[in-house]
Amino acid sequence: MCSVEPVDGKPFFTDGPYVETKEHLGGFAVVDVPDDAAARYWAGRLATVLDWPQEVHRFRGPGQARRNGSAEK
Repeated sequence: MCSVEPVDGKPFFTDGPYVETKEHLGGFAVVDVPDDAAARYWAGRLATVLDWPQEVHRFRGPGQARRNGSAEK
C-alpha cells in the first residue's frame, strides 16, 4: 500500500510497500484498523516515534472477504 519514513520528525509517505534498505527486518507490528487512512496514520506515528521506516500492507484475517467479494472457505 505505502511506505513511510521519518523526515525531520514528521512522517513522509511514498507509494509502494517497499522501503529501500540494506538492513534486515527488525520486527513488525500488526494494527487492526478500519480503513487505509487509519493504517497510514498509525504507520506515520510509528515511523516518527521509533525513527524507523515503516511499510503498510493489507492482509485478510480469518473469515474476511477477498477483494473480489468472495469469502474464504
